[in-house]
Amino acid sequence: MCGRFTLIVSLEELMLRYELDPGYSIPYHQPQYNIAPTQMVLSIIHDGSRLRLGELRWGLVPSWAKDISIGSRMINARSETLLDKPAYRRPFERKRCLIPADGFYEWRRTENGKRPYRIRLKDGGIFSMAGLYDIWLQEDGSKLATCTIITTPPNALMEPIHDRMPAILRPEDELRWVERGTADPRELQQLLLPYPAEEMEAYPVSTAVNSVKNDSPLCIEPSTPRFEP
Repeated sequence: MCGRFTLIVSLEELMLRYELDPGYSIPYHQPQYNIAPTQMVLSIIHDGSRLRLGELRWGLVPSWAKDISIGSRMINARSETLLDKPAYRRPFERKRCLIPADGFYEWRRTENGKRPYRIRLKDGGIFSMAGLYDIWLQEDGSKLATCTIITTPPNALMEPIHDRMPAILRPEDELRWVERGTADPRELQQLLLPYPAEEMEAYPVSTAVNSVKNDSPLCIEPSTPRFEP
């Protein structure tokens, strides 16, 4: 699964990475070391003519949901069953997004309990997790935009740590994923593969990340021993 991640790059780096238009209003951003479900996360959608950066609440609330509580149970969507689940089928066909990150956390079971690891690209760069979003109408008539992160089976690096990992898109596939218009869901599903293990690395981090209250550089500092897959 994917239950925590990081985005510690600057807003300027994000703008350059995705070639975003600086001429429209963008959300405020500061380094985030421990992003958790139900928080607002930076996300990228295509408005029909260009990519746009905005915020979505992490935890999908389908448009037909009776209340917001369902969102806490829908932080992840399995890539293999997107077309089988009513909550994900329509967003998969029409409302796809990119969720930028520069690392994510997962907890490995050990004899001494669960140990947190941070997983990132070897070059430390920004990557795009494939996501879905939907719009839910609240009782007061206001709209709430929410999202979920798609997961895949693990690659060789992740397999000893956890049995799922976020679906990380190749840069050349990002625009195809978010473009509006007619698209074959079966073809899009082929983009949701485990990211190449040889391009990633994992290292143990402090248990400070276990608490969502902690959001500081301490969360990403390497601990020991190093992880060897």
